[in-house]
Amino acid sequence: MTSYLIGLIGSGIGPSLSPPLHEREAAFLGLRYLYRLIDIDELGVSGDAVGELVRTARRFGFDGLNVTHPCKQAVIEHLDGLSPDAATLGAVNTVIFEGDRGIGHNTDWTGFAQAFARGLPDARTRRIVQLGAGGAGAAVAYALLTLGADHITLVDAEPARARALAARFGEGRVGAALPADLPRLMPDADGLVHATPTGMAHHPGLPLPAELLHPDLWVADIVYRPLRTELLREAEVRGCRTLNGGGMVVFQAAQAFRLFTGREPDAERMFAHLTSLVTA
Repeated sequence: MTSYLIGLIGSGIGPSLSPPLHEREAAFLGLRYLYRLIDIDELGVSGDAVGELVRTARRFGFDGLNVTHPCKQAVIEHLDGLSPDAATLGAVNTVIFEGDRGIGHNTDWTGFAQAFARGLPDARTRRIVQLGAGGAGAAVAYALLTLGADHITLVDAEPARARALAARFGEGRVGAALPADLPRLMPDADGLVHATPTGMAHHPGLPLPAELLHPDLWVADIVYRPLRTELLREAEVRGCRTLNGGGMVVFQAAQAFRLFTGREPDAERMFAHLTSLVTA
């Protein structure tokens, strides 16, 4: 039986559902598949240690890695090559080991694009406000552009990061603003996308004042643990259409699984895996 050893590098990833999500799908396909967490908090190191962790994983025989906050951008300098999408985004969430080479890919953007098309197929995308311009934020903004968004305004706690990402995508369709600008931006926005760790199990809370949400707004959150974040609960109370992070995590995991194994996963079956895991 073919076997695979996969890992996830990130901070506070104890609640991650990636291990059982991958392992359950592998079992359906008759694969021996072990997925292990490499939590930098548990190891007592910072995100700067990602290079050594990648090298160690390769020495220990891992077939590939997923990479999450806060290492998606820091890992790039420690890899031997990037897929075109990862190079464009400047962020990696999947590393494939090919002999002595580590190749970075990005399945976040396709994951979000597929989830958005599935969950909000007729949503207006004239003006979108996006909170977060890190590795996940880059992927989400790229996905929105491929879906035809007219204009995205990036807002980040580190304004320079928002400006840098806007510049990466070029002038015209992507701009940057300060958190203090949100009261001005939100009334005319068609949609709000949240792409920061706020709302995760280890980072509870709201990423913006709830009173800025309005019924003409759709709200998408990439956080999936919990699926119904405080942001989504507040948005629903105010009459907004919402999209949780479950679709993105399933579709990005399916694409990563495909890269790791060369086998075709069943995305709808993986949705069933996710549903059973979050309700267990």
